Amino acid sequence: MVSTFTSYKLITRDIDKSIQRIEKQPIVKRDSEYFLANIGNVKSVDEFVDNTRLFNYAMKAFNLQDMAYAKAFMKKALNEGVSDPGSFANKLTDKRYAEFVKAFNFEAHGEEATTYNAARDATISNYVARATGNGTFPETETAKQETAYFRENIGNVKAIDDLLSDARLLNYTLRAYRLEDAGLSREQLHSILSGGVSDPDSPANKHKDENVKKLAAAFDFSSHGESTTTFVAAQDLTVSKYARQTLEENAGMENEGVRLALYFSRKVSEIKSFYSILGDPALAEVVRTALGLPAAIAQADVDQQVKMLEKKLDIKDFQDPEKLEKFLTRFTSMWEIANPSVTPQSLALNLFSPPAQFGISANTLFAIASLKR
Repeated sequence: MVSTFTSYKLITRDIDKSIQRIEKQPIVKRDSEYFLANIGNVKSVDEFVDNTRLFNYAMKAFNLQDMAYAKAFMKKALNEGVSDPGSFANKLTDKRYAEFVKAFNFEAHGEEATTYNAARDATISNYVARATGNGTFPETETAKQETAYFRENIGNVKAIDDLLSDARLLNYTLRAYRLEDAGLSREQLHSILSGGVSDPDSPANKHKDENVKKLAAAFDFSSHGESTTTFVAAQDLTVSKYARQTLEENAGMENEGVRLALYFSRKVSEIKSFYSILGDPALAEVVRTALGLPAAIAQADVDQQVKMLEKKLDIKDFQDPEKLEKFLTRFTSMWEIANPSVTPQSLALNLFSPPAQFGISANTLFAIASLKR
């Protein structure tokens, strides 16, 4: 049998190719093709949730397949959206629900939720709002012509330079975000768009004009690359997540340690504190195993566990690729020593089912019970 470390390295040596192999599997390919062919026709929350095949695909993509039965629960989350911090999804401790609702954002985008592209639709919406004075006047013929040109050509933009080199597209975009008089040079615009908004210290986030951040968020080249002007979260994000989720599940059928390592590497960018690790049984298992800590330590007071981990790890190291790789190498080696003949299915049941922040949390169950009442 191939060791945990070797299996993990074989998959992550070229993660994109590993995911592509998953996408080519007959069942995955068939389900993904069905999803992409039909999701754009969904115009409401009820249509989405009531289409079992589409809904189950989406739920698995966001690792929520165990909650696919709770349709009333999910309808409530989808209907309330994520714009309001007090919305149903935002109040749940398990952040997978908010992530799911953000991708299928019917509350914000209505009938266009399954086809919404920020670079295209948000820009057109902003431009039209300015051209019509927010509805006080009809849209001019010139504005209509510019919108038609933008809509027809923006999908051909595959890089920042493509946008900056087309004066007509660029002028439309700058006007849409009230930046036509901002005096931004080509170099500044390139820096703003390439920096994105994920990093708090990016040029867009540090700029004093809030419209600059809105522009960078809509044209998120740093996250979506050449797909920026065609990226639809409800479609592209879901399909990519489905493939990654399937990759991890398949790996777990052979060796649960590999699944844990893949999961940790995927979630690591979201780790902001040791509390977020301890709130996720799978992440916590990886850390305990790597440090050689007994499972019983999980029963100790959470604050005490955090203090102990702070002495053994610097959480900032997880954001350093080399240090993260060393950590996961240690984990896979320790896992192999501790679990030479473990049954993957039994571990999956314990680690990838109920938790506080990973599976069906207490407040999630309470919310379901409340809906039934």
